[in-house]
Amino acid sequence: MMGKHFNRYLKIAGFALAAMLLGFYYQSGGSQASGQPAKHNDLNSSLEDQEEVSVTVYNSNIGLVKDLRHIHLPKGLTDLKFTAVAAQIMPQTVHIKSVTDPLNLEVLEQNYEYDLLTPQKLIDKFVGKEIKVLKDGVEVPVTILSTNGGVVYRMGDRIFTDYPGRLIFPGLPEDLIPRPTLVWLLENRIDRPQKIEATYLTQGINWKADYVATLDNEDSEMDLTGWVTLDNKSGATYRNARLKLVAGDVNRVIERYGHYDGIQRLEEMTKSVSSQISEKAFFEYHLYSLQRTTTIKDNQTKQVSLLAANKVPVKKRFIYYGAEYYYRSRHGVPVSNQKVGVYVEVANKEENHLGIPLPKGTIRVYKEDTDRSLQFIGEDQIDHTAKDETIKIKMGEAFDLASERRQTDWRKISDNIYEMAFEVSIRNHKDSPVTVNVIEPIPGDWEILQNSHEYKKIEAHTVQFDIPVEKDQEARLKYRVRVRF
Repeated sequence: MMGKHFNRYLKIAGFALAAMLLGFYYQSGGSQASGQPAKHNDLNSSLEDQEEVSVTVYNSNIGLVKDLRHIHLPKGLTDLKFTAVAAQIMPQTVHIKSVTDPLNLEVLEQNYEYDLLTPQKLIDKFVGKEIKVLKDGVEVPVTILSTNGGVVYRMGDRIFTDYPGRLIFPGLPEDLIPRPTLVWLLENRIDRPQKIEATYLTQGINWKADYVATLDNEDSEMDLTGWVTLDNKSGATYRNARLKLVAGDVNRVIERYGHYDGIQRLEEMTKSVSSQISEKAFFEYHLYSLQRTTTIKDNQTKQVSLLAANKVPVKKRFIYYGAEYYYRSRHGVPVSNQKVGVYVEVANKEENHLGIPLPKGTIRVYKEDTDRSLQFIGEDQIDHTAKDETIKIKMGEAFDLASERRQTDWRKISDNIYEMAFEVSIRNHKDSPVTVNVIEPIPGDWEILQNSHEYKKIEAHTVQFDIPVEKDQEARLKYRVRVRF
């Protein structure tokens, strides 16, 4: 009797276990019970979902893109296809998150699909398959046999090469896509719309600063304007984007398949650069933010005003540079016709109507002639320049200043001690007096024994002589130096 009740108990327990397993089967869509993988939802997200896009551009040919989209993800596993991303995206830098509820969205897999649709790839996908050809208004079936080095196809019972005519395909292969696409396998635990943000780096987008300066008649002041020149070749258009620019040399890891460059330190400062762009320190760099949204089209060069400063004081300098090798051996032939460089110096200070961190770029200088029309007088590259630093712009070479250098003596005092004497002549054919800075890089341990003009030590191995030269006159600098190597 007891065994009979026990058997009935086992039967009831078996039914209960079976019902529980069956319920679990239906709750999971039958996948776990059947041993099949869980069913995935497929979802495409395009620019129609985009709520906001931000682009931070570095002057090392990379940009950081933040793409915020409003998406209703179904609950469970979803393959999310994120289209309209940059063609030059760096896949290893991609990151996605839910801004609405980050704890309930988990990223299981991340893929970047870039097998783009082209005529050649399309016909490659139909090798061994039948398509149709339009000939004289009639669709004729052909079978593609090969596309290696050209097209080989069968029409009827004969084999042909070259393209047979206008090809008609029955459809598009699933693995060919019109544009690069990011694909994520997501596990979503909430069933409501979310704000999804994708962040990635892309190559092919760059910016630089371009400056235009206009000198006054006395070469003592200039008006300076600055422009940001943005060049977008990333393979994407960013509509109504929030634009930020990072000035400096960002250190990046060099990889065989990547093109990486190197942000140098600038002093901390927060100041309005122009009515359109604000500037502030960011880490060891400087960040410039456009105060409005702008559309950055693919394959477009865009310029935005950076700064404008009037009546900036400048200093005009004539510089004659020597060379270190003059001191290492005997020279019997004079060095003639060495050019005297013309430079304009600008102190990047607030009292000079500047005093802001200036990103590196090209500065082009103009001046009015007697007809009051602007003439181009020179250009130079400037590096990232912090506030209170000096910018030296090389304009060119002085036409009316001539120079000549002679080594007037050479002696070997001991195995490593030498004495030498030099004479540097400066001839001024201008209609006004000038002062020429003669800068001499002297190697080794040096001591000037005799000199016709005063000098100052501007660096450990560099001295500067300031040589005044009257108009239509010649001035001669003479000095003797002892050098120990």
